[in-house]
Amino acid sequence: MFKESAHSFNKNLLLMMTMFLIVALISSCGPSIKVTRVDPDETIDLTGKWNDSDSSRVADKMISSCLKSNWINEYMQNNNDKPTVIVGLFRNKSSEHISSEMFTKDIERELLNSGKVDFVAMSEEREALREERKDQEVYSTIDSAASLAQEKGADFMLQGVFHASKQRWEGESVIAYKVDMELINIQSNRKVWIGSKTIKKTVSQ
Repeated sequence: MFKESAHSFNKNLLLMMTMFLIVALISSCGPSIKVTRVDPDETIDLTGKWNDSDSSRVADKMISSCLKSNWINEYMQNNNDKPTVIVGLFRNKSSEHISSEMFTKDIERELLNSGKVDFVAMSEEREALREERKDQEVYSTIDSAASLAQEKGADFMLQGVFHASKQRWEGESVIAYKVDMELINIQSNRKVWIGSKTIKKTVSQ
């Protein structure tokens, strides 16, 4: 009887040790994760695809070029006021996913921070603001409610197109992203500025 209990105990102990070794082996083979904090302004490009650094850089360069053009001085001389700009549609004609929303926000930031133009909200944002003003007309006091039909209209619309091309040869690829932009006088439909910026990258595998 004692021998049978000892044998059963040894068998269970061996089974538990075997299971422990299997779990330890599986855990040691699992992927290890290391997280490193980096400066948000540092450019990190792992795949060569369009990223936040590309968006910010192109927005900065193109808005700088746009605001140095003669259209803004011409407008201010004729109207004695800063022009009002709205950011319109940016179409993606490439086969890759490009966040146009991120890019338009970078464009808006550069325009607003320049101090050279007035800026009005995009169509989706204007709709939300209109709904808020309607609510205020009903629920807010007369003194604090924002008035309807008091929006400032835009004089110019900025819009653009994304293009991308890719060439590959023996494990090395060249990717080019091109952004074409144009500023249009809303009243006359006259294009007052056209700009283009290309970013080219090489990716080795």
